[in-house]
Amino acid sequence: MSAVGELTQIVSRRQKGGVREKHPDNKISLVFMAPWLIGLLGITIIPMIASFALSFTDYSLLAPPEFVGLANFREMLGDTRLHHSLVVTFTYVIVGTPLQLIAALLLAVVLNQGMKGLAFYRSVFYLPSLMGGSVAISILWRQMFGADGLVNRFLGMLGFTDLPGWVSNPDTALWTIILLHVWTFGSPMIIFLAGLRQIPQMYYEAASVDGASKVSQFFRITIPLLTPIIFFNLVLQVINAFQTFTQAFVVSGGTGGPSDSTLFYTLYLYQKGFTQFDMGYASAMAWLLLVIVAIFTAINFFVSKFWVHYDD
Repeated sequence: MSAVGELTQIVSRRQKGGVREKHPDNKISLVFMAPWLIGLLGITIIPMIASFALSFTDYSLLAPPEFVGLANFREMLGDTRLHHSLVVTFTYVIVGTPLQLIAALLLAVVLNQGMKGLAFYRSVFYLPSLMGGSVAISILWRQMFGADGLVNRFLGMLGFTDLPGWVSNPDTALWTIILLHVWTFGSPMIIFLAGLRQIPQMYYEAASVDGASKVSQFFRITIPLLTPIIFFNLVLQVINAFQTFTQAFVVSGGTGGPSDSTLFYTLYLYQKGFTQFDMGYASAMAWLLLVIVAIFTAINFFVSKFWVHYDD
């Protein structure tokens, strides 16, 4: 047999062996993916289908669901508390998210200056993101901004008098929760810091040679090259802000007060579903929230082509 023939047989045997070994590898990969697939099916897909079906029913959790068609969605048009909850939530998202990203970016720029103990400071500043959505921090926040809280005591030491209970005042309650949201800047800060590390130093060196100031370098080099990271953080934080629940629930005691000033959309959804047992209406509200988040995300992607700059 010629050398070419032997080589052809060897290649053929290896290819057949590869085919035989391919199927066991796929089965093993499916075994490792099984927990995630089960979770996706049982925790996400099936509940979403059930929620969509229940949104067309009158379901009280105590009796079988009764099909009512679009009645739940028509009821939303005249639900003034739902409209108010949307105003509160939009205010929280539109004001809180940019402030949080600005704080995260500025702190990331400071940490990117090569200071000693960077790993320690990075961990410390990331902690608020881990704890900010917890019940414990929300309780602490309510105590700090109460009438006799730490904030008023500190302001009293500075000479301020007749201070309100910030969380019990309809004019200021929402802003205390927005401040808590801004305080949880750790997660976008870490992402910004990673993006800053990817900007070549030669751009800053060339700008320094041309006499550009640090402020000019920030707005003409850092911001344009960081716009993909800013866009990524913006999309994530907008979606997370729309889903905020724990802070408003704990600070207001589950009521959305005072005077519905902290009645977030998710809190009103919870009240409808698990306090008033109107699960059909709550399911319809959940799908409305999905549509709202999808619209905001689509708008972000559409306008990104006007301000997000990539290497190409």
